[in-house]
Amino acid sequence: MHLNPLVLVGAVIGVITALLVAAYAAVKDKKTAMGFERNMEDGEIMRRLARYARPYLSKFLIVGVLMLFSIAYDIISPLIVGRIEELVAGEFELRALFLGVSVYAGVLVFSMGSTYLQAVILQRVGQRIISDLREDLFSHIESLAHEQLNEIPVGKLVTRVTNDTNAISMMFTNLLVQLTKNSFVILGILVAMLCLNYELTLMVLCFVPFIVIFTVIFRKFSRRANRKLKNATTDINTYLSENLSGIKVTQIFGREDEKMEDFRQKSQKLARANQEQIFVFSVFRPLVYMLYVSSILCLFYLGGMGYLNNISFLGQTISSGTIVTFYMYISKFFTPIQNLAEQFNWLQSALASSEKVFSIMDIQPKLVDAPDAIELTDVKGEIEFRDVWFSYIPGEWVLQGVSFHVNPRQTVAFVGSTGSGKSTFIQHLNGLLAPTSGTVLFDGEDIHRSKAATRDVRFQVGLVFQYPEHQLFEETVYQDIAFGPKNARLSTEEVDARVREAARFAGVDESLFERSPLELSGGQKRRIAIAGVIAMRPQVLILDEPTAGLDP
Repeated sequence: MHLNPLVLVGAVIGVITALLVAAYAAVKDKKTAMGFERNMEDGEIMRRLARYARPYLSKFLIVGVLMLFSIAYDIISPLIVGRIEELVAGEFELRALFLGVSVYAGVLVFSMGSTYLQAVILQRVGQRIISDLREDLFSHIESLAHEQLNEIPVGKLVTRVTNDTNAISMMFTNLLVQLTKNSFVILGILVAMLCLNYELTLMVLCFVPFIVIFTVIFRKFSRRANRKLKNATTDINTYLSENLSGIKVTQIFGREDEKMEDFRQKSQKLARANQEQIFVFSVFRPLVYMLYVSSILCLFYLGGMGYLNNISFLGQTISSGTIVTFYMYISKFFTPIQNLAEQFNWLQSALASSEKVFSIMDIQPKLVDAPDAIELTDVKGEIEFRDVWFSYIPGEWVLQGVSFHVNPRQTVAFVGSTGSGKSTFIQHLNGLLAPTSGTVLFDGEDIHRSKAATRDVRFQVGLVFQYPEHQLFEETVYQDIAFGPKNARLSTEEVDARVREAARFAGVDESLFERSPLELSGGQKRRIAIAGVIAMRPQVLILDEPTAGLDP
């Protein structure tokens, strides 16, 4: 009869475990189908992330010391409360009570202060680390060639720079420290419970296998839900980036309803992914809480019987203070275990985000300076193509054996039908594209063997794109025109003089300087783009479709 309540608790836990195991077996664990395939080992990812954390090692050591104080509170505080309980239940002394309460309050305040300082330091260091990583990622994206950028949707790049780096930020500001702290708390509490009463400790440990089973099952479903959420977020970011930039076309053709339906489907997919993740957590947390409550019930039942009946087991007696101490220890024992399961899942998510970020950073730029690069000093503007071949897709040639020579100060027009490669070969002139074979010379030097490919030529070759809004992205017309000359290490007065001179040259009225380029007509945007290039005072001026959007 004494064992019936314990058998009932065990039966309930056993039935729930059997149902979870059946659900676990019913879901096929195909990582590729779940999108969980990984090409980079966790160790390699952590080593690469450690490079960003290394400059802040001293800060992490301070956090480690502060963490010891909060761990000490979790281990010591139940012992203090248990001692107070025995004091109240036994021979009461007011002075001893005040002393115990004061010690507890002091430990609590000190722990709270340590936790606060730890959080402040981690947030500051974590944000600096992520800023460094985000800046390196953005700088690397800027170094990629146009043909490489064309292969990656803009929305995916935005997701890498924002969402994925935020996931990595969580790892530095919270996950790693909390994982370490929870591991030490569990170990410390286990040792303290064994020293206090190993009979009750063995009772608590009977629940640990079920926690492990629940955690393994939770990891599988949580991983799948989290991967779906990430994929849905990337999809909707990519869709927004592509369609908001082309919303004028959507309006012209009256396709708002179709685009809205596409967006609604992607939004609902994201909502379902969020709901699935919330559902997984809403099942796991109550299950762990059920184990916690069950262990508390068993503690009160076994401990209460042992205390009331004055039963000793293997030479150990159970006091009221022991029951109170174990009650607090069980709470502090289950909480970090539950947190560990969830934090390990978020750690895997952060590692997956890190892999995506590093996959972008591992793309080798196709246009880089040669080791023996030289600088172009006295720039004249002589251009020569020697048997240049180029293709975006292997075997489908856009340029085939193009050869020509342009002298400085010579005006040349390139005419061809749509798709004949005019814009493609123009981008070869300032190193935006590299030929598949052949050579592009600038002042007699191969621009891909000199620093001219990335610096000198681009400073000296002014290019106005066919669609000028592609290069108008500053807040005002004045800032757009000043965008180029600001990079020429000029004083504010010199930049201003160039901007006003270029505006007069291109027919841009100064009354437009404080307006947004988005408010202007196509012809005005074209003039602003021309003024921006003229303000650079390049040796070579290239106009892609020069008459587009302009009056005579």
